[in-house]
Amino acid sequence: MTIQRIIKQTIKRLELEGKMLTPDFYAEAFCIEAKKAGMDVEDCNHVNKLTKTLNAEFQKELTQYRINSMNELVRFLISKLNRTKSTQCSEALEAYSVFTKRILQVIEVLHNQEATALAKKSIDLLNSSPNAAQVEQFRQLWVNFITTYDDSFLTKLKTLGTVDSNNLKKTIENLNLSIGTPKESNKNLQLERISSLLVFSLVPSIASSANDTIAILSERIKNDPSILESEGIESEIKAAISYRIALDKKSVQEMIQSLDGVLDKLSVRLIEMIERSDNSTVEIQQIKKELESYNEESSGNFNIAHKKLFTIAVALEENTQLLSKDLNTHKGAVNQLAKKIKILEAELKAVKKESKEDFLTKLYNRRALDEFLSIKEAEYERYGHNYSIVLFDLDHFKAVNDTFGHDAGDAILSAFAKILKKEARTVDIVGRYGGEEFLAILSETGTEGGVIFAQKVRKHVQTARFMYKGERIDITLSAGVSERSKHTSVKNVINSADEYLYKAKQDGRNQVAYK
Repeated sequence: MTIQRIIKQTIKRLELEGKMLTPDFYAEAFCIEAKKAGMDVEDCNHVNKLTKTLNAEFQKELTQYRINSMNELVRFLISKLNRTKSTQCSEALEAYSVFTKRILQVIEVLHNQEATALAKKSIDLLNSSPNAAQVEQFRQLWVNFITTYDDSFLTKLKTLGTVDSNNLKKTIENLNLSIGTPKESNKNLQLERISSLLVFSLVPSIASSANDTIAILSERIKNDPSILESEGIESEIKAAISYRIALDKKSVQEMIQSLDGVLDKLSVRLIEMIERSDNSTVEIQQIKKELESYNEESSGNFNIAHKKLFTIAVALEENTQLLSKDLNTHKGAVNQLAKKIKILEAELKAVKKESKEDFLTKLYNRRALDEFLSIKEAEYERYGHNYSIVLFDLDHFKAVNDTFGHDAGDAILSAFAKILKKEARTVDIVGRYGGEEFLAILSETGTEGGVIFAQKVRKHVQTARFMYKGERIDITLSAGVSERSKHTSVKNVINSADEYLYKAKQDGRNQVAYK
């Protein structure tokens, strides 16, 4: 049997089982048909291969539950994970916490004052049940420590003996004061000083942390200052400096954005006060009195900001009336701007009219549906590709708006749009035809296929829970189905679907009408 034959059998199986042509359903049906045809497909053996990697107990359970697809295997493993004892996680976390404290206690007794102090603070943090933000803050402190850590006191000893940065005691024992010339020692000392200054200059001055590239280069220079004499180091240093500048720029930009937000609010407040010119001076005087009420004891670090704000309040008091007069002088210009805004709003409305997306449901609008119908009609006339039209209408929708309000009606329309989009195939076209009426264009589909689709949507709506402000609203819908091949024009197809929709309404609603 050829692969094309297996594909056809797969699609036929999905149609018989009433399943949609989704990737998961298709893969499952394809593997069944391939197995029936005696064809060994590697993608269909993933479950068996993965099963063999599990222990014997798991394999036995998989056999008992007859796990045959990847979806079934994933759900099985998730269920096993969900049955894991919660106490095991708690015990593991407790063990990690104790282990971390022991490491910090060891660091406390090492020969580095900064590391000892940071270790003590970290132990205090762990004892206080910190949140995630506090832990992240201390993690960054340790990253900054290792980035800026200066062990140049070890490299200074290279001229006196073997230096082992991992064993301070061994390094001291191996010192030999007779090794090295004064000239070489002086050169090494200069490199060490330059390397220390360079590493310090690479640390961002504004940003809170360094990136990996800067940290790695800093560590290399600290461990071996002699690399400053090697070829290619210049380009690495330039790149690191560029990273450092970029980090600082990013931090400054974030600060400016934050300040811009504050200034925008202040600007809005100032404009509101100026527009109420009769009361603005009184309000500014009140602001000045409130600022004067702050004293040095209560303001703390607010002193500088207090002086600046007080100066601003005084200036506003003196200039508000002048600003009001100036605005009145430019009243004509403001009116011109208002007219321009109205023109722009009209243009925006025209652009929205040309849009192909319904603003509420995010489905295609009437304009887009008409264009798609023109395309489908051209395909039908040239190639004979049949298609069906389904018209949907929500039953008693006016009563919903009258009872619960238009906001509830809009919420239901949006929810129904999601249902319609979910039930449609990728080759189908669905959109809002007007009000509570929706239209679906089903490619390569006759009346029978259109009725199956319409019934799926109707049943989905009937069982859905439409909620608004905690209250459930029961919704049903009616539909009319018609196919192109039974009519002389696309207009007649739509009219026919509309007539069947009317018939479904007349026969009691919540049903699909067709011929």
